[in-house]
Amino acid sequence: MAAEQIAYTVKEFAPAVPGWLNKGDNAWQMTASTLVGIQSMPGLVILYASIVKKKWAVNSAFMALYAFAAVLICWVLLCYRMAFGDELLPFWGKGAPALGQKYLLGRAKVPESKHRGYNDVDDITEPLYPMATLVYFQFTFAAITLILLAGSVLGRMNIRAWMAFVPLWLIFSYTVGAFSLWGGGFLYHWGVIDYSGGYVIHLSSGIAGLTAAYWVGPRLKCDRERFPPNNVLLMLAGAGLLWMGWSGFNGGAPYAANIDASIAVLNTNVCAATSLLIWTSLDVVFFGKPSVVGAVQGMMTGLACITPGAGLVQSWAAIVMGILSGSIPWVSMMVLHKKCSLLQKVDDALGVFHTHAVAGLLGGLLTGLLAEPDLCKLILPFDTRGAFYGGNGGVQFLKQIVAALFVITWNVVSTSIILLFIRLFIPLRMPDNQLEIGDDAAHGEEAYALWGDGEKYDPTEHGWHTSQFSEVAAPSPYVNGARGVTINL
Repeated sequence: MAAEQIAYTVKEFAPAVPGWLNKGDNAWQMTASTLVGIQSMPGLVILYASIVKKKWAVNSAFMALYAFAAVLICWVLLCYRMAFGDELLPFWGKGAPALGQKYLLGRAKVPESKHRGYNDVDDITEPLYPMATLVYFQFTFAAITLILLAGSVLGRMNIRAWMAFVPLWLIFSYTVGAFSLWGGGFLYHWGVIDYSGGYVIHLSSGIAGLTAAYWVGPRLKCDRERFPPNNVLLMLAGAGLLWMGWSGFNGGAPYAANIDASIAVLNTNVCAATSLLIWTSLDVVFFGKPSVVGAVQGMMTGLACITPGAGLVQSWAAIVMGILSGSIPWVSMMVLHKKCSLLQKVDDALGVFHTHAVAGLLGGLLTGLLAEPDLCKLILPFDTRGAFYGGNGGVQFLKQIVAALFVITWNVVSTSIILLFIRLFIPLRMPDNQLEIGDDAAHGEEAYALWGDGEKYDPTEHGWHTSQFSEVAAPSPYVNGARGVTINL
């Protein structure tokens, strides 16, 4: 026993274990980072590849894959410190690399996070782990925001335009929202609540996605009218990774393995389950049968809705938020969408506006109503409460509204300018002849080794022949009446 104690003590004072390091917090934050990363890679890669038409599986997956890699490099070269560094403007930080050994091994700190006007409280955000952990954790949030945005423009955006759009949108749009609300910007100091990204991530991606869909243009008419998932079971696997990864998404927001993280994880799952059940019930009532795609959408709206207040509302409130997030976005998607000429005109491929913008906005406003004072005290240094708890709660609700308007306006303007700039050099939309083909035209690759769904017949590639490893293979007698092949064994 004595030898074990000595060995442990030696480790405690080793150079790799400085006195400020809390191993539990560091281990949880790295675990949470990995969980959020898995939501994108492979979660959304799988979800996108399977929820779209077969001819767009490779393109959709690659858009997510590329965004994940590109965001990481831009993040460490410039964008982390634009979002969490020293102030340049009230809504923007000074960009600089986050690659130096001394910087990354030092204790994590958000330099502009000390609340002004509360000098008697040492409330600066300074977690008990190295800066490298915080840099990577926040990267995973930036990456998933752009991947969620991609869902609005699947099935027609020029891949080269997407490759240019990702770093530009990260620099000129995401970092502004992140600094303003999390990094010590004007909304942060004003007291706006965004626990884990209802505004920074979901409202931003939904509004920017709708804006991008407007400028890129619609899919082909045949794709808009019929865009069935090519693999519903694989879609559920991607959705499952997304749901389970959300424990790290909201559980990592306190920057510590504390009791508020526990509340956040429980509330996240309670709200998601409630929302899924409400959405499915509405599908059964109005359409006569439950939809698996609808259930996934209900799950998504519940997760997005609870995000801005996951650790700040009571668990009964998480159920209330789940009921509303399973019904209000359902109405906006199934009813209002069909009556609104603008939403009809804009081709939001996966309905990101409804599942993320509407749900994220709903969550932010509900947080302004339901934030519980004692839970707020766990992570906020001053008196904060929702409107339902009296006091200054009404003012808090108004702050949530103003912050939402800022995020919406900035994303509409910045996304439009970025896309109009890219359009000067690269067409935003693929030409129609390539849209008819899909993956084969965009990448020269296909998800499945079959001929079909948009691919043009080429005798040199699709001609029939007999293989030494097969029985007789013959063309289908229904050449003009059916797509695909018939193999006589």
